[in-house]
Amino acid sequence: MSELRGASSAAGTASIRVGVGGWTYAPWRETFYPPEVSAAKELYYASRRLSVIEINGTYYSTQRPATFAKWREATPDGFEFSIKAHRLTTNRRVLAEAGESVQHFLNSGLSELGEKLGPILWQFAPTKRFDPDDFAAFLDLLPAKLSGLPLRHAVDVRHDSFRTPAFLSLARRHGVGVVFTESDDYPPLPDLTADFVYTRIMRTRSELTTGVDAPTLDALAASVRTWQSGSQPTGLPLIDPSHVPAPQPRDVYLLFISGAKERAPAAAQALITRM
Repeated sequence: MSELRGASSAAGTASIRVGVGGWTYAPWRETFYPPEVSAAKELYYASRRLSVIEINGTYYSTQRPATFAKWREATPDGFEFSIKAHRLTTNRRVLAEAGESVQHFLNSGLSELGEKLGPILWQFAPTKRFDPDDFAAFLDLLPAKLSGLPLRHAVDVRHDSFRTPAFLSLARRHGVGVVFTESDDYPPLPDLTADFVYTRIMRTRSELTTGVDAPTLDALAASVRTWQSGSQPTGLPLIDPSHVPAPQPRDVYLLFISGAKERAPAAAQALITRM
């Protein structure tokens, strides 16, 4: 597993990180955590078997700097957290007016994670439509650095109106990643827009001990390697197939989220073994 963390001889310095959302989920006491692992040690255990965890609690409540520091200390070198931005930053009619909320969230202690701070995930409601001017104003609010740390921003948009080349062009101009969600409920946006890829898989199945079947795991592994090497996997429902992305190595973040959540850690571990 350690070779997944920030290293790849096949694609320069591009890394592959595979993980799940959160680390506290009651069914995981049966499917992931051994009996001897206490609740207080769940993050310690999970971070040594996965290489990224998406923190969802920050979407609902503001955390303290000491909490971020505690998470940093509990996890090994090379591990990363992706942080979901507070809902007050994105769940609003006029995104251009989110500046104060954005700054409040960013200054809540994220910098305490240091090098373990991965992408910041800005998630929008499924009812939020693409307004080019307003969305551009929102992206202008996202800083490139925080306390000297370089920031990566990923936007998780969930309305069909975002499936347009105009949105992709806007994201590319700002260097913002567009989340590619594999889901029955949200539109796919697989086009590359940044120097990293952020993918959320939401189709795990409870009847499979690994959450997804072997052919799907093999296909995901192949796609991850293709993204990492700088290319675009074939067969994806691209919005703008005429755009040829820059042939550069890309860090890849792949999270098993939702679906049969009790199988998410097993799915992530099964994919890691294929890498």
